[in-house]
Amino acid sequence: MTQHTVPVTRPAAQRPPADRDGSSWRLPVALVALVLIPVVAGSLRLLELAGGPQLLPANPRIDSSPAPVVVHVLAAALYAFLGAFQFSARLRRRHPGWHRRSGRILIVAGLIVAASGTWMTLFYPDAPGGDLLWGIRLLVGSAMAASIVLGFTAIRRRHVVAHRAWMIRAYALAVSAGTQAFTQPVGEALFGTSDLSTALSVGAGWIINAAVAEWAIRRPSGLWARRRRTPAPSARPL
Repeated sequence: MTQHTVPVTRPAAQRPPADRDGSSWRLPVALVALVLIPVVAGSLRLLELAGGPQLLPANPRIDSSPAPVVVHVLAAALYAFLGAFQFSARLRRRHPGWHRRSGRILIVAGLIVAASGTWMTLFYPDAPGGDLLWGIRLLVGSAMAASIVLGFTAIRRRHVVAHRAWMIRAYALAVSAGTQAFTQPVGEALFGTSDLSTALSVGAGWIINAAVAEWAIRRPSGLWARRRRTPAPSARPL
């Protein structure tokens, strides 16, 4: 009697499911690319203040009081670059300890960014943009600081969805300088360099980033789509 062997087939290797929080690396890399222009410009300003060659247009306000600029540039660079990698879902899942430790650093850095930006707004006279941009800067600085505080409070209460939403809003406002590197030249090319056009073109950068953040937060299958009933029971506060 002839025995027939049944061929054994191995199951096809399954790819890990795609991150529902978005691509693991494309989004962080895109965010890093967005902030490169303002970070490079800020680094050149720090080089000038350290005694290096003058590479940017002179700014008497900064020369007379460089401290807030130094603090702002350093804190903003840290917040922008480190914060970009918080958007990697894979990195958050595989290294939750890193996520929490870097989150603590980002809270401090973000509050310093907001405070130093407000410091410059209040104590640098005759800044371009006039009273309108002065008021917008104060509003944005306050909104960013409030978003960070609300995000921290939410994660302490294990409200993960609310925590992510507030932190996205804070980050979007913080990295608007990258968007303004495009909106300001376009606005000045179209409408000139008056205080009103400067205020509107700079303000447009914050509006665009805030709108994109709200879209990402609220779309059902979007960047941070999650069950919106109860927070994850395994979430640990910062």
